[in-house]
Amino acid sequence: MIAVFAVGMLLAIGEQDVVATARDLYASAAYEDALAVLNRAPEASRPADEARAMSQYRVFCLLALGRTSEAERAMETMILRDPTYQPAAGDVSPRVRAAFNDVRKRVLPGLIQQTYAQAKTAFDRKEFDVAAAGFGHVLDVMNDPELAGLYGQPPFSDLRTLAGGFRDLAASAVTPPPAAIPVVPPAAPAPAAPPASRIPRVYSQGDASIVPPQVIRQDLPGFQGLMPMAKVGMLEVLIDETGAVESAIMRQSVTVPYDALAVKATKNWRYVPATLDGVPVKYRKAVLVTVKAGGR
Repeated sequence: MIAVFAVGMLLAIGEQDVVATARDLYASAAYEDALAVLNRAPEASRPADEARAMSQYRVFCLLALGRTSEAERAMETMILRDPTYQPAAGDVSPRVRAAFNDVRKRVLPGLIQQTYAQAKTAFDRKEFDVAAAGFGHVLDVMNDPELAGLYGQPPFSDLRTLAGGFRDLAASAVTPPPAAIPVVPPAAPAPAAPPASRIPRVYSQGDASIVPPQVIRQDLPGFQGLMPMAKVGMLEVLIDETGAVESAIMRQSVTVPYDALAVKATKNWRYVPATLDGVPVKYRKAVLVTVKAGGR
């Protein structure tokens, strides 16, 4: 009888108060009836906030009915749709929140790696706006304090650092250079002044008109000792107009002793310098450093 009443109510109100109806039925422990109301209202046609609330009550009802497998599938759908979603602690019981966290721990690692790979592909294609958004999304998902234990250790701690470095490189590549300020000529000729010193512009992979530097020598030192698992670091080098490395910094650490050796080795690196219209220019380059398990 309640189900007939609930569905009749839904039809009568033109499906405008689905969340309120489901909430009231859930509060009265009429879980099957609440599911019947939710199942007759397609979430795809709803605003994002309303669709999220409908999915949430669907999970609550399925858990209350002991239909755990269905509830987990519904939670997976919610998390894949919005990886940063989690119910507020004050809105659900500890059991429900724990169930969501269990699903998040299972679903998010694969999603993070997939999103990172897609962002890196966009970066390699020089689609820097897409890449910056993708790396930013990876970082947003990994900022979940309740999963800090998972993301605070390799391989995800390394992935977080790499995502941050590539996000910054991609963002700088899509930022347009400042507009030139027009110079108004003086009314009368003036004595020529010595030219002001100019700081050479530093180019990067985001500058489409630049011919990137070509490697002549780029040797890394061997890793001394044992590495329990593979690790990826990232060096950022500034190559001057002669093809020498002007400066270097380890953006993503391998180990502190090895970082120092790698930075020192860059003093001997040589390149055919980057050029703009045939003229050598300064160039900022990212170099990945991969140390395999057991050594480099």
